[in-house]
Amino acid sequence: MEISVELLKSLFELHDGVITAKELAEAGFTRTLLYICLLNGWLIKESHGRYLLADNQPDEFRMIQNRSEKLIFSHGTALYLHGLSDRVPHELDITVPQGDNVSRIKRDYDNTRFHYCKKEIWGLGITEVITPQGYTVKIYDYERCICDLIKDKKSVDTQIYSQAMREYFSAKCNPRKIVKYAREFNIEEKVRTYMEVL
Repeated sequence: MEISVELLKSLFELHDGVITAKELAEAGFTRTLLYICLLNGWLIKESHGRYLLADNQPDEFRMIQNRSEKLIFSHGTALYLHGLSDRVPHELDITVPQGDNVSRIKRDYDNTRFHYCKKEIWGLGITEVITPQGYTVKIYDYERCICDLIKDKKSVDTQIYSQAMREYFSAKCNPRKIVKYAREFNIEEKVRTYMEVL
């Protein structure tokens, strides 16, 4: 098989910028070809069995989320991706179901902060958004983000909290949905207070 940079680029486009050794093998790349690509500097090893195209600026959001289907961007990171916060996150907030082992991801990405929630509410409000680099990632919707903020108020930056509350309750509020979510989180009274005040 003849290797061309164009072939590599098209493969990586199909796989949103990150490709696994298994996917490369399915495309006809032997271990020897993979080694040659690494040696020539065409590919970079991102983590065990996962590769990036060397001349591409990797999308950190996509790279991290590719590590597990259960990683959902939440809290301040989701607010930023939704446009409810103008502060670029230094730490990426990620929510996973309780009991999930994320130690490898924590080790590989020290700029992550994990939040754990009950499995019953983990899937509540999952939606998709396009990152600044043009990739699709899973995040929580507006209402879930607001509920997470209210529930974890003590650990959230005051400026981010205030901006998100003002923006959501003054312009983006979906009363039925936010109250439904608030019941799941046992914070209905707090949410109704915000709805009245803001």
